[in-house]
Amino acid sequence: MNSVISSSEDTQPKKKSALRENIEAIAVAIVLALFIRTFIVQAFKIPSGSMQPTLQIGDHILVNKFIYGVKLPFVGTTIIPIAEPKREDIIVFKFPEDPEKDFIKRVVGVAGDTVEMRDKRLYVNGELQQQDFAVYTDERILPRRFQPRDNFGPISVPEGTVFVMGDNRDHSYDSRFWGFVDLDAVKGKAFIIYWSWDKEKFGVRWNRFGRLLR
Repeated sequence: MNSVISSSEDTQPKKKSALRENIEAIAVAIVLALFIRTFIVQAFKIPSGSMQPTLQIGDHILVNKFIYGVKLPFVGTTIIPIAEPKREDIIVFKFPEDPEKDFIKRVVGVAGDTVEMRDKRLYVNGELQQQDFAVYTDERILPRRFQPRDNFGPISVPEGTVFVMGDNRDHSYDSRFWGFVDLDAVKGKAFIIYWSWDKEKFGVRWNRFGRLLR
């Protein structure tokens, strides 16, 4: 009877090549990064002054995408609801007039609220809102017949939507002009500044690093 003898070389598992190990490590890192960006945290850069002084042009922020629930990528439909945006949350969302663009504003009204602007004063459910983050830099009060910036509503916020405004109230294109934000369009809640670059002074704003947003 013939015997088959296996060499020690045949019984030893073959080692992966260094190239293959590097490719696998890179692939895992990419998948993990995409998962984190899609479902947990995403970075955004502030391009305009509509949220000043809270957010400056050139601030780089992180947005918690998990806080309001798990959404289907590309579609935006919430499959695992966790919470809904509440008043004073700073949210990033798909701009209703152009969903390819991301906007950032502050929630001032949620479903069922009645929102009104009277001569630059914000009222929610008939109560004047005293908000230290809101600024008004234009002394003029524009009549309602010209535009809704300073005089708007009252209007009720529908179910499944929020009403948003910029903190720079006189220089913000927000719900006063184009309406409500659908909850499915909300990407997440901004929570921290991790980098800030002042383009005009060509320098880093070190004092803004790690600043928590409220």
